[in-house]
Amino acid sequence: MEIFELLRRPWPWYVAGPLIGLMVPLLLLAGNKMLGISSTLRQVCAMCFPGNVPFLKYNWKEQLWNIFFALGLLLGGFIGGVLLKPVANMPLSPATLHALSGYGISPQENILPIEIFNWAHLFTWQHLLIVVGGGFLVGFGTRYAGGCTSGHGIFGLATMQWPSLVAVALFFISGILTSNFLLPLLLK
Repeated sequence: MEIFELLRRPWPWYVAGPLIGLMVPLLLLAGNKMLGISSTLRQVCAMCFPGNVPFLKYNWKEQLWNIFFALGLLLGGFIGGVLLKPVANMPLSPATLHALSGYGISPQENILPIEIFNWAHLFTWQHLLIVVGGGFLVGFGTRYAGGCTSGHGIFGLATMQWPSLVAVALFFISGILTSNFLLPLLLK
């Protein structure tokens, strides 16, 4: 029973971080595989829509392990978010709670604020802009940067790639600017 309680609590960064970081050498040792998830969408499209699109014409079967990795991420997210849902609320600082209340977001049990993440608000212009615009920017940015946040942040930095350092710095700068300037405008 104690193992379930351990899994339901947030792990400190100094435990979770090294465990994630150890995936890089393990994947390299297991066959020179790179950690990242953005190429999986390309693989799924190549598997499901074998047409005459040059971008999708490649031997996706060589990277089949990546599909299983993505399925493992989905399964792990379900297990961690549904079956092992934390019993306590996510600890937030008083400053964060005050800032969220200024946007009309009340403290709640769920980590996803109901004021933002619900079907009724999905079709307002602000939320459509967040969902469609954000999805486009993430997809475009991932393709343009040659990888996603996990690929650059975990694998790219661990293998000391200069483009990954630039990409991760820009991810952080964009997140800071978005949360401090764009999000307040969209939540008004």
